[in-house]
Amino acid sequence: MAGTDTTPKAASTADDLSGLEAGLDALDAVEVRRAPVQEIIVRKVVPPVLAIAVVLAVWHVLVSLKVTAETKLPSLSAVWDSLSQMWIQGTLLEVIWTSVSRGLLGFLLALAIGTPLGLLVARVTFVRAAIGPILSGLQSLPSVAWVPPAVLWFGLNDAMMYTVILLGAVPSIANGLVSGVDQVPPLFLRAGRTLGATGIRGIRHVVIPAALPGYLAGLKQGWAFSWRSLMAAEIIASSPDLGLGLGQLLENGRNNIDLPGVFLAIILILIVGIAIDLLIFSPVERWVLRSRGLLLTN
Repeated sequence: MAGTDTTPKAASTADDLSGLEAGLDALDAVEVRRAPVQEIIVRKVVPPVLAIAVVLAVWHVLVSLKVTAETKLPSLSAVWDSLSQMWIQGTLLEVIWTSVSRGLLGFLLALAIGTPLGLLVARVTFVRAAIGPILSGLQSLPSVAWVPPAVLWFGLNDAMMYTVILLGAVPSIANGLVSGVDQVPPLFLRAGRTLGATGIRGIRHVVIPAALPGYLAGLKQGWAFSWRSLMAAEIIASSPDLGLGLGQLLENGRNNIDLPGVFLAIILILIVGIAIDLLIFSPVERWVLRSRGLLLTN
């Protein structure tokens, strides 16, 4: 009887091992393919274009049916006329570049400050206990609150603008890196130390790569805070010496009771924010996911 019981068990074990081997082979056989351009357009370009078309159609219907007065919602043609006028005058690209250049430079400065600060908070217990709560508090503080003291400190100049950007973006970048480092498996750190990756080498080759997803999320949030901080500073502290940016354009529209100009400024601010995310952060995010085997197609 014992012999007859053992044979089925052995066969069952062999079948299980064969199934496991087949499953592992199937996993190894998964190939990362690059999606055709047409497929990328259909999946990633058409949906947002359709959404924008629906919003514009609803906007046009509301104005055409006089559901709301033009003093509250301007017509699309009026906004287009404002855009055309700025293009003809040659001020459109200049206004956009003024704000974009400030925002990107301020973000790079915040990146240079927030990254080492985040590593310091994540890796040194005393520093985390001392300034970790402060960073969290600063991240929740509205960026517009820094505009009045920055004006008093530096006056109406670019230094004031960059100060507001830094105070808004640095906490987000630092906290994002801290969160990413906290999620690094301890096994990675022990393996790195065993292989000689300690100190700066350990941070460079183990900590930063392992914390990259959380760090990238902090960078995206840091850019959002940079852009919002800059717009708040340009709206409140407008001056001819600062040049005309998108925030000043929005404020000028309000002062001149130019509702089409106000909506044009809002649309341009939104377009720039979306464009930066699509052109910079989305490709980096896809590369990170693909490098970790979490993204099989583009």
